Amino acid sequence: MRAADSPKSRLAYIDWMRGLACLLMFQTHCYDSWLGGDARRSTFFMYSQLGGTFPAPLFLFLAGISFALVTEKLRQKNLAAGQIARTTLRRGAEIFGFGLLFRVQEYAIAWGWAPASDLLRVDILNTIGMSMMLMGLVCWVVLAIQPGPRTRLAMILVAAGTALLISLSTPPLWTTWRPRWLPWPLESYINGVHNLGTPQAWLFPIFPWAAFAFAGLAAGFVLQSPWVRAHETRVFLAFGVAGVVLVELARWLDRFPTRLYAVYDFWHTSPNFFLIRLGMLMIILATSYSWCRWGAGQWGFSPLIVLGQASLLVYWVHIEFVYGRFSILPKRAVGIRAASLGLLVIFLAMLGLAFLRTRTKGRSAQVVAWLRPRPASAG
Repeated sequence: MRAADSPKSRLAYIDWMRGLACLLMFQTHCYDSWLGGDARRSTFFMYSQLGGTFPAPLFLFLAGISFALVTEKLRQKNLAAGQIARTTLRRGAEIFGFGLLFRVQEYAIAWGWAPASDLLRVDILNTIGMSMMLMGLVCWVVLAIQPGPRTRLAMILVAAGTALLISLSTPPLWTTWRPRWLPWPLESYINGVHNLGTPQAWLFPIFPWAAFAFAGLAAGFVLQSPWVRAHETRVFLAFGVAGVVLVELARWLDRFPTRLYAVYDFWHTSPNFFLIRLGMLMIILATSYSWCRWGAGQWGFSPLIVLGQASLLVYWVHIEFVYGRFSILPKRAVGIRAASLGLLVIFLAMLGLAFLRTRTKGRSAQVVAWLRPRPASAG
């Protein structure tokens, strides 16, 4: 069997995409944290931050695809719907717990100047965890109602419909239909209001962000179809073409003079912007698959695949050296050249960390034994 056809190789594009999300995240955070003065008003900075609109959708979209792969694997073991739900809900709860723990760590490191409300900030890990739990509940309901040969089709339709519903519900939930009766820590999971009185665009509430996870869930179940597995090349090409069509459709809809919502915010809550980004994700998915199958994606050592395999770790660690107390450069005080050198240092450091993580994963006993002092040999 050729390497390109092995199961490990077939799914390499998922790790590669996740690694791409890490790279885009690094550059967005580094330039945002370190650039100051005129550099912060430059076209370079504008495009850097525009690239920063992709990491969160990528992470959520890939979480949905991975969730579908896990759910399908559990289905093939003939587990009951309740057992599948418990497994997937537990994993979502773990990620959500990591999100809460990360907030505690950030607050502890910033002790003395970070407000206590930061403990309740809705960050990307919180939303990934919440999205996974919501996907677990939706899959549980579908598995219970529609067992049998049409389950996968039902999953695809319900996941796609949920993604669309979340996107369409976002504008009013941020404005005219805000659930003001909820305490702000709960409302913040709906629209990112935090404790500031109005929804904040820099947070990651369920609306609209979970829509990307459900879109990934639908895509993941499509990719699990036996017919799709037998015709992967055509299907991924179709994903890319559909992505282009989706982008153009969203741009056409945005030019419509009629508005469905009392308040229209294209960059933060618009369903049209969601469709544009979803179309771009589909194009990236098709490109990643092609690059890993026929391009240089798997030629020897792949930095992006390695980063993708340890994305949670490098996300967790790099924040402290970019935004935190241990930032390697002064914040908002350097030019593009210095910030770019800092970005290179962060990239190489996180790549090294990810490499160590992937090489030692599952070998903790061997590592401990290697580190343990050996007794001196007798005479």
